[in-house]
Amino acid sequence: MTTAWPWLMLAGLGFYHGLNPAMGWLFAVALGLHRRSRAVVLGSLVPIGLGHAASIALVAALVVVSGTIIDPRAVQIAGGVALIAWAGYHLLYGSRHRARVGMQAGFAGLAVWSFLMASAHGAGLMVVPALMPLCLSPEAAGAIGASGSGLVALAAVAVHSAAMLATTGLIAFAVYQWLDLGFLRRFWLNLDRLWVGALAGTGLLLIVL
Repeated sequence: MTTAWPWLMLAGLGFYHGLNPAMGWLFAVALGLHRRSRAVVLGSLVPIGLGHAASIALVAALVVVSGTIIDPRAVQIAGGVALIAWAGYHLLYGSRHRARVGMQAGFAGLAVWSFLMASAHGAGLMVVPALMPLCLSPEAAGAIGASGSGLVALAAVAVHSAAMLATTGLIAFAVYQWLDLGFLRRFWLNLDRLWVGALAGTGLLLIVL
């Protein structure tokens, strides 16, 4: 319970998700350029952050609820299998299934888009390794109990989402203010391949540890 690594992992994953243009900052910049407004760029961060947080929270709730009625080790193995399966799906079909939203999207539409994108990337599944020691380990169960696990899970979602939103906001503002979307053609790193490797590697660790 007192170790910092699960919280650092949650924040690190939030940073990575914020860095990934598919998770929101690319659309925020495009929307701001389309409407020629810096305020639109910053305002887009609210629904993007809410949609992402909702996707993470859904998985966190499933982990906590499952851990109270199923052996935590079984939950851990199931999470590992799900991560590996999602890595395979994302590798084969991830580029073919994109949630699309137009330049006239409103607050609700942008939030739904963010939720779907985070879910499609398996963002919530990646927080499972951090949630396990925080909410379902024997030490956690003795220290906080079943009701407290839900509060810890909410805190975990908040830490992850805050890191993601801060990163998304900084990149979106910098690209809109000083760069343009053309820089992606000059300096592009395929984060999807890296993400597939992270999904599969994390899933394998959950199964064998």
